[in-house]
Amino acid sequence: MKIRVAVIYGGRTGEHEVSVRSAQAILSGLDPEKYEKIEYFIDKEGKWSPAPILPEPGAHPGIDVVFPVLHGTFGEDGTMQGLLELAGLPYVGAGVMASAVSMDKEMMKRVCKERMLPIVEYATVTRDCPNIMDACRELRFPVFVKPANLGSSVGISKAHDARELEAAVTVAAQYDRKVIVERAIVGRELECAVLGNLFGKQEPMASVPCEILPSREFYDYEDKYLLDLARTQVPADLPAGRTAELQRLAVECYRAVECEGMARVDFFLEKATDRFYINEINTIPGFTSISMYPKMWEHSGIGLGELLDRLIALALDRDKLKKATRFTR
Repeated sequence: MKIRVAVIYGGRTGEHEVSVRSAQAILSGLDPEKYEKIEYFIDKEGKWSPAPILPEPGAHPGIDVVFPVLHGTFGEDGTMQGLLELAGLPYVGAGVMASAVSMDKEMMKRVCKERMLPIVEYATVTRDCPNIMDACRELRFPVFVKPANLGSSVGISKAHDARELEAAVTVAAQYDRKVIVERAIVGRELECAVLGNLFGKQEPMASVPCEILPSREFYDYEDKYLLDLARTQVPADLPAGRTAELQRLAVECYRAVECEGMARVDFFLEKATDRFYINEINTIPGFTSISMYPKMWEHSGIGLGELLDRLIALALDRDKLKKATRFTR
């Protein structure tokens, strides 16, 4: 019997187009001999096609496992995962708590700091902050300004002075009520893919890392998806010991937020200090033609087809363990 995989994509998010492209790659990569593919598209207004998944156990007997390919708001932040939990459907990727914590850049930094993992100095401001400069007084320019809950570099700006900071916060606040301002790191941008569950048969493991070589001042949305000028190097040019350290930090970050299934952990390597800093963790990384998560695993010896097989197996394995849990007295 083929496994019936429901792929959910699109969504009410600034990353809608990226989600569509990721889903196309996943749908093409699923082996038709093993899987029956079912598509669920969510438009930019939040309307489902053909029909929404209902938050009711047993309402969808034609689905064996769900593969959410929803980047950003209303998909990667725990909301979709909550719906799938209510529906009693196994799904690929992080659960509700890990998704929510990882999506919120401030909460992710708090958790990493508690685990003594290296993070960049930052400040948090709100959309209606009366004095942005005062809130960021401990940071030196230049700084990066980001919406706390978004991805794909949407709404991110680099500010070199107070005027640019005010403008950058205004832009970021369009996408979230909470904005992160952090010290700009001069150095290299690195990424590492993680695969596995915290419980069950396959513990988290890290891929070979890659390096992002932006064509602009930083790796923004246009550089990622529109200009086609940024370059990547897989594996990253690092000594063996430094590679092992980056892989260790990636897995530790993954464990800290209690992620499962998959994630991509992004790093900075500061030129002046030669220190790694964890930038963020993405619980539903891209699967587009330029996305690094599948590329890093390919260079680690796991092709796209096998990677999708493993992700689905991890989802089903986690569901079996969950069903052994009592929810009533």
